[in-house]
Amino acid sequence: MPPLRSTGAGPEADDPQYAGRYRLEGRLGSGGMGVVHLARSPSGLRIAVKVVHAEYAVDPEFRARFRQEVAAARRVSGAFTASVVDADPDGERPWMATLYIPGPTLSEQVKRNGPLSSDEVRRLAAGLAEALRDIHRAGVVHRDLKPSNVLLADDGPKVIDFGISRPYDSELRTETGKLIGTPPFMAPEQFQRPREVGPAADVFALASLLVHAATGRGPFESESPYIVAYQVVHDEPDLAGVPDDLVPLIRACLAKEPADRPTPDAIMAMLPTPEPGPVTASPVAASPVASPAPSSAPPPSSRRMPRFRRVAAAAVAAVALIAGGAWVMEEVEDLGKRPAHSDHPTPAGSTWRPWETSVLADPAGNGEVRAGFCTYADGALYCAGRDVHAARMDAASGKVVWRRPAANSDRPGVTGVSGARAPHVSGGLVHALSPDKRELSALDPATGEPRWTRDVSAYDGRVYHAGDTVLLVAGDGVITAVDGATNRERWRHALPGGIKPVFSFYGRDAIGVALAPDGRHTQVVGVDPARGTTLWRWTADGALTAVGAGPNGSVYLSEANARTQVSAVVRYAPGIGRERRIPLPAPLDASSVVAKGDLVYVLSSDGGLTAVDTADTPPGHTPGQLWRMETSVANASALVPDEDGRRLYFSAADGRLLAVDAGRGALLGQTSPRLGRAGRGFLELLPAPVVADGKVFGAAPDGTVFAVDARNPSGWR
Repeated sequence: MPPLRSTGAGPEADDPQYAGRYRLEGRLGSGGMGVVHLARSPSGLRIAVKVVHAEYAVDPEFRARFRQEVAAARRVSGAFTASVVDADPDGERPWMATLYIPGPTLSEQVKRNGPLSSDEVRRLAAGLAEALRDIHRAGVVHRDLKPSNVLLADDGPKVIDFGISRPYDSELRTETGKLIGTPPFMAPEQFQRPREVGPAADVFALASLLVHAATGRGPFESESPYIVAYQVVHDEPDLAGVPDDLVPLIRACLAKEPADRPTPDAIMAMLPTPEPGPVTASPVAASPVASPAPSSAPPPSSRRMPRFRRVAAAAVAAVALIAGGAWVMEEVEDLGKRPAHSDHPTPAGSTWRPWETSVLADPAGNGEVRAGFCTYADGALYCAGRDVHAARMDAASGKVVWRRPAANSDRPGVTGVSGARAPHVSGGLVHALSPDKRELSALDPATGEPRWTRDVSAYDGRVYHAGDTVLLVAGDGVITAVDGATNRERWRHALPGGIKPVFSFYGRDAIGVALAPDGRHTQVVGVDPARGTTLWRWTADGALTAVGAGPNGSVYLSEANARTQVSAVVRYAPGIGRERRIPLPAPLDASSVVAKGDLVYVLSSDGGLTAVDTADTPPGHTPGQLWRMETSVANASALVPDEDGRRLYFSAADGRLLAVDAGRGALLGQTSPRLGRAGRGFLELLPAPVVADGKVFGAAPDGTVFAVDARNPSGWR
């Protein structure tokens, strides 16, 4: 339904009556970017709808920022934020709908009722530290955390307004000379080096916000934003009135250098334990639409903090015994580091122990992301990453056999680690693609020395390995097949219909998938990679992506709707041309979809994991969702099933490796986060774990590669 305009000359004259299909019932507030309205979904769910001011809707730069806000809010939707329900950033009047959270902002609460009590400040600190941990795990920096962007809900504080947030390595920049943020809650680097702002800036803002909550003012105050900026960069904070037991923590968070500030996890470990109870919101200060219901239950953060303290008991003891911030920070930064070998017994055999190595860590110690993308073959683990073209490790011990640096990592245009791929073993050689996707090298597995190198710059990364064959897809759809051992061309031609496929390799065949020009159909082909013959063809409805192979040569695909959400699972039997399409109960923003046996697993970006049964079933039983669980891991790596399909493994952005029972949807175990060298940067794609030889090999964003026993997830550390 098109938006309907109000009439008249008042301030609400330009307010729409609808945003998409949602009727707007009343204003909740307004700001420089737009107006927030209360509305209801068709099912009666109360939602808050942010509608952009008409004057900004015609500004391309502003639309880009709003589009980024929607993307960031979707990524971090969870327990500590207002979950996104719907959005249309490209509409005539862009809008975004989130769950409505009754309750005042922290700014309103302090303005109307004065500073919070000491216990309330501690609970607020715990809740917001946990919120920042989840936001940063999703790869997002908020950059504008302030009292007006924190809602005091019954179940703990919620962080809102991601209007200027961005991924750690986003290339979206502000115009020269512009500072975006709120000066009293901005970190020094936001004034000095705005292009280098990372998660530590949110920690600085958190401390400023806590000072405001405890005293009614910030640690740096002036009527002039320029003076505030100078104070933030050069002066010591004014912490008068802050509870004594919080002063060391807040002072550490307000360190001028980002590297000297604690992480959100470290903040949770350093916090003194508050008395049970919520951060209370006085009825006078409640939302103008609805007051929060009274509750005697503690917020989630209060219940979760003791569990973290058990994990970091040594660090907490150090905080309790040693006064001052610098030494405590050094100890907290060591959390997550562990010996190369653990004495933890495993059923994999008394001679094998879990191991960890740092072969892919930043050699200069700059805290850069150095994630490893790995593969397994013949008792060895082969990994690649930024500055590491390829490395071989002994899978049993973790010992580095050889390591080849990426000679062209400093080329213009080669940034971050998004170009890194796991090596492939093809034709008995280790194939490694350069970070800039220009060269494919085949290395001797024993020595790492090159056997041959091929220029693949013309294929723009469209390099696929199918057993001992390498498939190179040109921009015009012509495919060149190369022998993985010799670099000799096996065949060259386009597929029927001239499609430009994305290849996946399952069993003997290469499955090519290409979206038809009309955008409403998908062309799927089975190709013999060694000979180049087309084995079968199928034109299917919808936008499909291959996700695996099943029994009897069947192929599994996921279907995406217009919002690129996974809306259905498709099973196709090439031999008989039979198609089975199983709609999901609700579309999912999927980060990974994988098939194993008769089941297809969908991991959504908010951490929900769904199992879909596609098997032929007895009469009266319809295939569909088998189970669903919440993993609490946002934007995880790809799912990896084990050989017998009993377990699923995936990695989190904080370096954790998790195992799930594939039959019943239950968490079996997880490793501790690997935050000892957590650095700057944003991974567009987290390294997926590798399962082989009774072990699971993980690669954390801090550059470490480690191995744990696949059969004992409950004993992982």
